[in-house]
Amino acid sequence: MSMVVDLIDETESVSDELRSLLTDVLIQAASVEGVPDQAELSVTVTDNETIQEINSQYRGMDKPTDVISFALNEGEETPLQTDMPELLGDIIISMEKAEEQAEAYGHSLKREIAFLAVHGLLHLLGYTHEEPEQERMMFGRQESILRDYGLER
Repeated sequence: MSMVVDLIDETESVSDELRSLLTDVLIQAASVEGVPDQAELSVTVTDNETIQEINSQYRGMDKPTDVISFALNEGEETPLQTDMPELLGDIIISMEKAEEQAEAYGHSLKREIAFLAVHGLLHLLGYTHEEPEQERMMFGRQESILRDYGLER
């Protein structure tokens, strides 16, 4: 059994190929990071309007963003023995932002969506990029995971 990824497509634009890619790259990233097999997370693909509302409400930034993560166990100890799956949290990705950024950066939508998903997962696992050293470490992990998956820049 591997990690469960619940993918919600609010845009009705996520192809089966993109759905498989998101699931596979997140499972690979979780494995690399040592996430237990029974862990679960939710990924919602939405539009700029919806992610802007979320960004405004939870981060005080009234503008669309590319990805937002909400960890369910942030700052909490997880029980040592439990039959319940570890619920990592939610990743919300703007498909519109992903398309804009893929074009701006000159790479595929698949690469951009995978980058945003892995970025969101690493945030759920406690990575940040507030300081230059943290950013170097987090972005290095992202690039390593994507490269190993075959999605280099």
